[in-house]
Amino acid sequence: MPQTKRTPAGEALSNLILDLFRLNSLLFTAGDRLVAGLGLTSARWQILGAIIAAERPQPVAWLARDLGAARQNVQRIVNDLQRDGLVTFETNPHHRRAQLVVLTGKGQQAFDAAMRLQLPWVNGLADGLSTKDIETVSRVVTALRGRLESSEEPRARV
Repeated sequence: MPQTKRTPAGEALSNLILDLFRLNSLLFTAGDRLVAGLGLTSARWQILGAIIAAERPQPVAWLARDLGAARQNVQRIVNDLQRDGLVTFETNPHHRRAQLVVLTGKGQQAFDAAMRLQLPWVNGLADGLSTKDIETVSRVVTALRGRLESSEEPRARV
């Protein structure tokens, strides 16, 4: 007989997921406000961060994969960043059509400025929270992300 109600852990996780949706929205709004004066948005800042984290130029599809985002959305943002001189495209020796995204000096400066603004903001946000609690939440989120990345698409059970 199929299960007809959530387990206690399922109920707690469902509540956490709703809180994470709300938190994600609030983080993007706060990030937009924080970097607006730099001509950035949270989404642009996130893409710049992914480019830097990659340590070598990557095509848009790889950046999208690393971010867990749709390639088309990342492509649109990268095109905007390129138009504003924050990134450029280089030929990919391994793939004719998938150009490599490269951060420009202007892009590095914009990212560095955003991180300088983020420093006091994130320290203030963390004030009063224990490092141990933050690390525990991070481990749970990482485990859930791993499960979702390795699982197949959700399907309805009848």
